[in-house]
Amino acid sequence: MNTGELTDLGQQLRVDSVRAAAAAGSGHPTSSMSAADLMAVLLAHHLRYDFDRPAHPGNDRFVLSKGHASPLLYSAYKAAGAIDDEELLTFRKLGSRLEGHPTPQRLPWVETATGSLGQGLPVGVGIALAGKRLDRTGYRTWVLCGDSELAEGSVWEAAEHAGYEHLDNLTVIVDVNRLGQRGPTRHGHDLDAYARRFQAFDWHTIEVDGHDVDAVDRAYGEAASTKGQPTAILARTLKGKGVEGVQDREGLHGKPLPEAEEAITELGGPRDIRVQVQEPPAARMLHSVHTGNLELPKWDKGEEVATRNAFGEALAALGTGRGDIVALDGEVGDSTRAEFFAKEHPDRYFECYIAEQQLVASAVGLASRGWVPYAATFAAFLTRAYDFIRMASVSGSGINLVGSHAGVAIGQDGPSQMGLEDLAMMRAVHGSTVLYPCDANQTARLVGAMAGLEGVRYLRTSRGESPVIYAPGEEFPVGGSKVLRSSGRDRLTLVAAGVTVHEALAAAEALEQEDIAVRVIDLYSVKPVDRATLRRAAEETGCLVTVEDHHPEGGIGDAVLDAFTDGRPVPRLVRLGVRSMPGSASPEEQLRASGIDAESIAAAGRLLVEEAVVR
Repeated sequence: MNTGELTDLGQQLRVDSVRAAAAAGSGHPTSSMSAADLMAVLLAHHLRYDFDRPAHPGNDRFVLSKGHASPLLYSAYKAAGAIDDEELLTFRKLGSRLEGHPTPQRLPWVETATGSLGQGLPVGVGIALAGKRLDRTGYRTWVLCGDSELAEGSVWEAAEHAGYEHLDNLTVIVDVNRLGQRGPTRHGHDLDAYARRFQAFDWHTIEVDGHDVDAVDRAYGEAASTKGQPTAILARTLKGKGVEGVQDREGLHGKPLPEAEEAITELGGPRDIRVQVQEPPAARMLHSVHTGNLELPKWDKGEEVATRNAFGEALAALGTGRGDIVALDGEVGDSTRAEFFAKEHPDRYFECYIAEQQLVASAVGLASRGWVPYAATFAAFLTRAYDFIRMASVSGSGINLVGSHAGVAIGQDGPSQMGLEDLAMMRAVHGSTVLYPCDANQTARLVGAMAGLEGVRYLRTSRGESPVIYAPGEEFPVGGSKVLRSSGRDRLTLVAAGVTVHEALAAAEALEQEDIAVRVIDLYSVKPVDRATLRRAAEETGCLVTVEDHHPEGGIGDAVLDAFTDGRPVPRLVRLGVRSMPGSASPEEQLRASGIDAESIAAAGRLLVEEAVVR
C-alpha cells in the first residue's frame, strides 16, 4: 500500500472502532483511534500471518497489551478478512466472540488474554523467548502497549528481562496518547522520558509521530533489522484522533462517541478495504512430545526424602522423556530443586531471577507456543504474581506452578518465607488443579500427571525430609485421595495433606492406644477433591478433623466442606490450621505452636469423639 492507502486504512480502522462501540453502547473507541495508524501499517506491511492457520509455526505473534482497545483489534481482523462486518457489530453482546477484552478462548488469533494492564509485554517476552531459544522458526513478536500501563512494575520486569536475553525478535509499540482513564499520564507526550527508561534496559528505541504512516513504516523496518536488542517504538499519538470533538480531550475514556454518526462522517464514512496480510515463511516446530521412555524416579518405603527433592528429580526425568517440557526458575532453583532439570536440560531451562510476575508471564508465553512449562519458586512468592495466574486462567493457559517452602514446617526462616495462603489462592483460580503430596513417590507421580492436565496446575512441596510411605508403583489419580488406615469401628476421620499426613498418622496411633479407632485420609488432591471418600468417611465415622499447614481460610478444611455443598448434612468437623502469626522456631516447634502436630491433632480428635458421645 502507498501512503494514501495506508492513511485510508487507518481511517477505516477508526470508523469501524467507532461503529463497534456504538453498536455495543460501550467500549473504548478513543483508545482504539489513537493506535489505528500504527495497526494499519503493521497489518499491511509487516505482520506475517496466516489467519486461516493461526497455529502456523512461522506466524508472527501479536499481543494487544492495551486490551481495552479491542475494537481496533477486531477492526483489523475485519480488514484482514478473518471476520465480517456483521460479526464486528456483535461486539460485547451475549454470545459474541468479540468480548470487551480479547481472549484466546474465544478467538484463535489472540495469543493471550489482556485487559489487566501491564501483562502483554511480559507474556510477549515469554513468546519471544520461545522463538529465539526454542522454536527458532524466525517469527517476530509484536506487542502494542498503552502509555498508561508503563506505570506497572511488571512492564519493567519484562523490559529488563528482554534486554538481558537480547530478544531482537521482540518489538513493543507504545501508543503514547497522553491520556489515561482519569486524566493525563505521568509523562504525557514526553517520548524521551520513555526512551531513557527502555534504553536503561538495553533496548533500541525509536521515537516517531504515530500518525505519520511513512515514519511508522520506517520504524517497523528498523526494528526488524536491529540485531542484539529488542526494540521499543515510542509513538506520539492523539486519543480520539480524527474527530475534533473528542481528539486529545479528557473525560471520554471507555465511552462510545457521543455523536457516533457525525464522527463517522467526519472520518470519511465507512470503507471496505481488505488487506492481503503477508504469508509467514515455511517453518516447522522443532520440539516433539516424546523423545524417550518416561521413567520417573522411585524410592523405597522408609527412606527420608523431601518432596521438593522428589519434584526436582521427577521434573528432570520428565524432561528426558518429553521434549516439550521446559522449566522456569525464580532464582531459587537450588531450594526448589528446579536446578536438577537445569543440569540435565540446560537448553530448556529459563532463569527469570527474582521477578515472579515475569516468571509466570514467561510460562504463559511459552505455553502459548505449545511448550509445557513448570515454573517454580517459594509458595509465598507466587502471591506477587497472582494477577498473572488469574489472567492465565482467563487465557485457558496450560501452566504448571510449583511452590516450595510451604507452611510453618519450613522452620526458622519465619513468616516472610512461609506459604500459608497458597492453597486458598490457587483453589480460587477458575479451572485450577491443586495438589499437595506427602512423600517422594507420590510427588513424582503427580509431577508426571500434571503435564497432561489442562488449565493452571499447582503443586505444593515441602522443605524438610519426610518418610516415604507409598510403594513406588502406587497410583495417585488427580481428584482422588488415599485412605491410609481404616476399620469397621472407626469413630473419627483425620483428613490431612503434605506434612500433616505424617502427624495425623502419629495421632491415629496414639488414639488407637486409647481404644479410639481412627481413619486417616491423605487428601493429596485438594482440588478437585475426592467427594465420595469424604462423604463415606462422614457417614461411617460421623466426626472429621482437618489439619493443614496453612491458614484455615480457603485451604484443606474448606476443600473438605466442598464435598457437602449439595445439601448433604455436614459432619461434626474441627478444622486445625495455622491461626497465629508464626515466628522463628524449629519445624517441630512450629507445628506444635500452631496446633497441628500429632499431639494437638490427637487432643482435638479425642475431644470431638467425647462430645459426639455426650450428644
